[in-house]
Amino acid sequence: MSMHPARLVRRPLAAAMLLALAVPGAALAQSDREKALEARVAELERQVQALLTTTQQQQQQITTVQAQSAQPAVPAGKQPVQATTITPNATPGTTFSYTGFIKMDAMVTETSDGRIADGSSGRLFYVPSTIPVGGAGADGGDPYADFHAQFSRFGLGVDHVTANGDKLKGYVEADFFGGGSNALAGNETATNTYAVTLRHAYVSWNNWLAGQTWSNFMDVAALPDAVDFVGPTDGTVFVRQAQVRYTNGPWSVSIENPQTTVTPYLGSGARFNSGDNVAPDITARWLTKGDWGHFTVAALLRQFKWLEETETGGALSLSGKFNLGANDDIRWAVNGGSGIGRYLAFGIGSDVVVDANGGLQALDGYGGFVAWRHAFSPKVRTNLMYAASHFDNDTGITGFGVTERTQSFHANLIYSPFPKLDVGAEISYGQRSLEDDREGDLKRLHTSIKYSF
Repeated sequence: MSMHPARLVRRPLAAAMLLALAVPGAALAQSDREKALEARVAELERQVQALLTTTQQQQQQITTVQAQSAQPAVPAGKQPVQATTITPNATPGTTFSYTGFIKMDAMVTETSDGRIADGSSGRLFYVPSTIPVGGAGADGGDPYADFHAQFSRFGLGVDHVTANGDKLKGYVEADFFGGGSNALAGNETATNTYAVTLRHAYVSWNNWLAGQTWSNFMDVAALPDAVDFVGPTDGTVFVRQAQVRYTNGPWSVSIENPQTTVTPYLGSGARFNSGDNVAPDITARWLTKGDWGHFTVAALLRQFKWLEETETGGALSLSGKFNLGANDDIRWAVNGGSGIGRYLAFGIGSDVVVDANGGLQALDGYGGFVAWRHAFSPKVRTNLMYAASHFDNDTGITGFGVTERTQSFHANLIYSPFPKLDVGAEISYGQRSLEDDREGDLKRLHTSIKYSF
């Protein structure tokens, strides 16, 4: 079939015209779709952002609720007790600790040669030097009771480790064994209010320590588990005082506050203290320990001074703790030397005596204790203790009215119905003997309830 030439010409022209008209329309349609797509993308982005914002707000609300539930509720209309760190002036990263215990002591005492003076420390715990000898009522007397909570204590500590690994520590501890501060205080008449007494106050930096704490001559780790404040006091080194101490491995050395206790010639006056010392007391200690327990030996070098008179002395102390299986241990100490006076048994013997020429002579003294501890169960334990002290008095200088020896026996039973709560009872027998062979005895039943925190 043949096609007319004019028709053939018109068809390409029409197609071209149609294409020319269709291209702008297609371009226009494509532009509208892109705009619609862009609008939908923008809407999706807005919705996603809104969703993220809502999720973040919900997470913040959850965190706030969790933080509030972890703290005690604050009553309406009241501000939180603790709004800032408890150590605002400390270096960032410093940790704080609060420790101590509440202790109630109740005891009944019977002394053979008169009562221990009311208000004396011997009414609160076993102090050998307070046992009456040859006093009023030397044929015996009725028992007497004492109740108190003065040995309750608290301690505040701060610790910090620097970026370089230096360890810093500060510690302050106090109890209420400080007597009264007014007419109604400390006399058991009405309020039994007692003053706060400083026990420890020191700062340590790595191997160095400065401040008041246990003497480096004292082995605290060997002290028996007693209901009494100390227990076998007669043979125990017990001193807290200001010092500067350096410790390196098993070795420690210190210079400590000096003080001289003086007994006048032939007992012509009461014993007194002298603070005339120039040189500090010097101590050195070596310690070894392991799963078996510990053993330590310590040395003490002292200068004594009163007015222009001086004297020197020194002492040694050996002590330790030996574990005998899981439920038993032995704790012990042997102490002695020239001028050990105020370090032993709360100073039952003096450091020096004054001779006929007014000079000072150091007094030789010895003491020790041994204690056996047995745990019947995690809640029940018992301790048996014996302690003694002896002093080589020159009666031509001291006279016959000074203490020659003391000894004591202690046995206790301690029950811990809950962790940190101890209920204990201890029976004690103590004896003090003078150079003229006069003796005084003490018998005591001591009970306590102690909660540690």
